[in-house]
Parts: sequence; structure tokens; C-alpha cells
Amino acid sequence: MLLRESAASIAVRALDNSLYLHLTEQFVHMHGYRPGAAEVRSWERSIPALLAVLNEAGLDKVEVMLEYALPLNSKRADAVLAGVHPVTGEPSYVVVELKQWSQALPDEGDPTLCRVDAYAHPVLNPVEQVRRYCAYLVNFNGAVAEHGHRVSGVAFLHNATEFGVAGLRDIERDGHGALFTGERRGAFIEYLRSRLSDSAPGARAADELCDGVTVPSKQLMSVAAEEVRERKQFVLLDEQQVAYRMVLNAVQKAKNADRKEVVIVTGGPGTGKSVIALQLLGELYRRGVPALHATGSQSFTKTMRKIAGTRKKEVQDLFKYFNSFMTAEKNSLGALICDEAHRIRETSANRYTRAALRTGRAQIDELIDVAYVPVFFLDEHQVVRPGEMGTVADIKAAAARRDIPVHVVPLDSQFRCGGSDAYLRWVVRLLGLEPGGPVTWEPDGRMQLLVADSPQEMEAFLQARREQGYGARMSAGYCWRWSPEPRPGEPLPPDVVIGDWARPWNLRGDRAVSGAPPAALWATDPAGFGQVGCVYTAQGFEYDWSGVIIGPDLVWREDRWITDRNASKDPVFKKATPDADVDRLIRNTYKVLLTRGMVGTVVYSTDSETRRKLRELIGSRLDRHAAKI
Repeated sequence: MLLRESAASIAVRALDNSLYLHLTEQFVHMHGYRPGAAEVRSWERSIPALLAVLNEAGLDKVEVMLEYALPLNSKRADAVLAGVHPVTGEPSYVVVELKQWSQALPDEGDPTLCRVDAYAHPVLNPVEQVRRYCAYLVNFNGAVAEHGHRVSGVAFLHNATEFGVAGLRDIERDGHGALFTGERRGAFIEYLRSRLSDSAPGARAADELCDGVTVPSKQLMSVAAEEVRERKQFVLLDEQQVAYRMVLNAVQKAKNADRKEVVIVTGGPGTGKSVIALQLLGELYRRGVPALHATGSQSFTKTMRKIAGTRKKEVQDLFKYFNSFMTAEKNSLGALICDEAHRIRETSANRYTRAALRTGRAQIDELIDVAYVPVFFLDEHQVVRPGEMGTVADIKAAAARRDIPVHVVPLDSQFRCGGSDAYLRWVVRLLGLEPGGPVTWEPDGRMQLLVADSPQEMEAFLQARREQGYGARMSAGYCWRWSPEPRPGEPLPPDVVIGDWARPWNLRGDRAVSGAPPAALWATDPAGFGQVGCVYTAQGFEYDWSGVIIGPDLVWREDRWITDRNASKDPVFKKATPDADVDRLIRNTYKVLLTRGMVGTVVYSTDSETRRKLRELIGSRLDRHAAKI
């Protein structure tokens, strides 16, 4: 959070304007960049409106947590009020979403979305938004995990009239989502008094919430099992729910009007693209809409089939590959959910394709043609192989040739890397994927970043984390040759050799060998620890602790990174692959590897000068960190 004090104390700060200076300084410290003018303006206009209501309600002892960060993602509630319930005496919390809107209308009959003049596309109804914040907090904060009744939520539209937002009230159903306008200040005051005592300080309740143990993140694989098989819900927030609803609405409209629509959902690592895709598949499956999930990743698809379809064979059949639709009938599906669409290839044909099917037809065209609503989830910055061409521009162009409307929904918040925006920004600056050059890592309390002096030290540290109940994996750049897999019972060849330390690559095949899991399950099977993963088995997955070995294909020299294509053993790089493409793909590879960890990342480089640079930037040495545990 950016600030936690009593309502009375924050009101004093607001009077002399030191409040906004403090919020700005804290924002820069936590995120690594200055807040936008719109955000500062919202603080200046909305926070005083909330403080005035608290003052009028006599709740000056209530603890106010401004820009409260939800656990394990980068979303922030505008304010969380902590106090004591006036009747039960238990801790009581009110999550507050502040809006400056003067009016808003429901979107085309869907009350969970709304239209606001300032935005080009629909946004989430603030009642639904704050309800989901409450549900997420209960799901992920141990202090309220068994006490959901202690958490309630309100949307306060202090500039709005009742007439201007009347249509948003249709989804008010419970205490986790209520709407108040500037015209209903009295009702808002009564609401707050019914949940927060005016005589008891809220500091202890705030302590309890802040000290609440973070419930372990629902890993993507278990989410798949719940969504598709057990029909439970993963809480989608803000633009995630907007994307989810827009796809469902598009499917309904396409059915009613017999007209195709394309939806593109864009977002970086960990923004929840795959979670939304899986929840959509589960919902469409339950509604009886013919729908399939497709990716270009063998590991991801096989893992989905294994885990989500443990009991029902038909569930396994929902997971396909991008090249599965070469002969499919047009519009035979209600929806096709294309996950990791940045891995779409130019064509589905390969050396095994029958001559009769080598038509030269673009893979994007096949995916668009097969469904009334093709949905593409993609991140253009995760392209790691030559020939991957799933971009927004390519998909839009293919749709335009068919006169099909396209809707693009961007996802901004992310859930990987402990929800740390600062860490993701540090990674892209480190690798030169954003301008400005590498910067020193400043711990933000969300993501742990450490540098190792040897692979032995890294492995021992990760093993110790596993003994504490965490998941952990080691991965590396593709800088060591990959030996053929041994016969069953024979040891795996130790291909990744660094000094007197040697470990095998993860398996490439579809069967377990000598206790090691097949390639598709390396990231999710506990037996995957001990083998070194590559980008193709790590991409799309996450684990608690990630150990990353930067090989000789990327080294630091004086003031810049140097990529050495000759040090890469990746067979996808051909002589004809331009140096600029190899440079970009190698950097993207390490971005993928460095963004797999949910709790922490340990980095090691095989190059001594690069290790010195990493120590300078990271500061936290592994030996010192381990000594504190």
C-alpha cells in the first residue's frame, strides 16, 4: 500500500497537501516510475471526498489503507478501511472503490459491464469490481480466509447523481458490493457506521490484515481442473472480467445474428490470459456451446489434457493444437479459444503433412474460419522462435479480409512474480527490451531476487525451499547440446555442464525415463526438479522459486549486453536467421525464464564479468540471504 494511517491523520496530511507528495514518492519507490497525471488527479479529488464522509460519520479512528495492494497480483484497491464491528467486536474491513464518474450506463443489457464517456471500450461495473476485490481478498489473505463476513465492499461515485448511474444498481445483491453516490452521502454514512465502530481504533484490525499469511496461489494447472471439471470459479478482476464477459457476449451475439466476431486479448506474462481462457472454456462447455482450447505449445496442451481431464476423456479432447484445423469445416465451432496465440505459425503444414494438404493456407485463416467467435490471447513480446507470427496486426488483417469485426481487450495487471510491477519492469530494463538500461533492484516486498555465485549454491538453495514446501525449478538458456534420451533404467545424460557441476536437460519425449517426467510435465511434476528446463518447457508455466542460468549466449561487456549466436545450441536458429532476430529472440528467451517465479528468482551467469554486473544490480547474495533463514 502507499499509505496507512488513521482517518484523522490522513485528513491532516490532505489539508497541507503533503498527502499527495507522500503518495507520489511511495508510488515511485514501489513501481519504479512516476504516477500518471490522471492517477494523481484522482487522489486529489477522490480521497478528500472519502475523508469527508468518514469525518461526518465520526469514524476518525478507523485505519485507512490507501492503494492497498491485493496479494499476489498488481491490482490495488483504492482504499481499505479497517476497524471494529460495532455489534460483534470482531475486526471489520470495508473495501472502497472511488470513481470520479458523473454518469455511466450498463453495456448492451449486460449489467456487469458499463459504458463511460471517457473510455473507448466497456469497463467493469464498479459494484462488480469491488465485489470481486472482496472475494479475491478472502481467497488469498489468511486473516479473512475463514471469516469472509468480515469483509464488505462499496463503490463511492462522489461526483455522480442517482439518475446518472441508476442502471448500475441492477447487480447490487450483497454486502460485498454496494453503490453510493454523492447524492446518497447519508446512506453511505449509515452503511459505514453499521460496519465500523466510531469508538474503537482500527490499528489492530489493520495489523491483522497486513500480517495475514498469503494463501498459496492457485496454480494454473489446479485452476484448470477446477474450472473445466469441478465447475468452481477463479476470481477474475477488472479487465480480466471485462474480457471474459465480452467473449461470452460475442458468442451470444454471433449465435443470434449469425455473424462472426473476433476477440483479441493482449497482455504480458502473468496477466491472467490462460486463466481467463480456461474459465471461458469451462463456462462455454457448461452452456453446451461447441468450443475448443488450442495452443502451439505441446507442453501446455498435454498438461491440460492430463490434469483437467483426469476423470473424463471428453475433457481431454477439448485441448487441441493450432495445426489441428487444416481440414475442419467452417464455423463448426461456436468458439475457439487460442491461448498463447503469439506462437501461431505461418502455416500448419510441416514435413509430415500429406501433399494433398499442403495448400499454403495461413494458420491464422484456419483458426478464424473454424469458429463463429475465434478468441486470441497473446503477448507479442513472448515470441522466442523464428517463424512465430501471432500479432494483433496479423489477426486484424486476416479478419478484415473477411469483413469480420475485431474487439481488442488489453490486460494490464499481472499475477506472476508476486504481482510485482517493479520486478517485471526491472527484467525488461535489464535485458534491454525497454529503453533506459539496467537499473539497481530495489526490494518491494513482493518478489525476492537473489544472485548465486555457483550452480551448486543455486541448487542447494532451491532444494532447501522445496523442503519448506515450495515448488522450485532450474532453467537455462539453450547453450548446451541435448543428447538422445537413454533407454529406460539408464541415467539421464548430464548435458548442462558448468565446471564440476552437471545436470541433465528435461526430457524431450512423451514418456517418463529413469524417474524424470515427460517434457510436457516437467514444470508441474515434482520429479522435474533435478533436470534443467529450457524455454520451450518453461513457457506458459509458473512455480514458486525459479533458478535461472544465463549461459554464454548472453554476456555483459563493459556497458552493454552482447548476444553470441554461436554459443546457442538451439536448432531453431538457422544460418539464414538474421543476427537482429537472434539477438531479439535470445533476450526474449531470458525474459520468459526470469518471469516464471511466483515467490522469488535466483540468477546465475556462467560468465564472470556478467556475474559481477548482476551482483552490482541485485545486491542480495544467496549466501547472505540463506544465512538469515
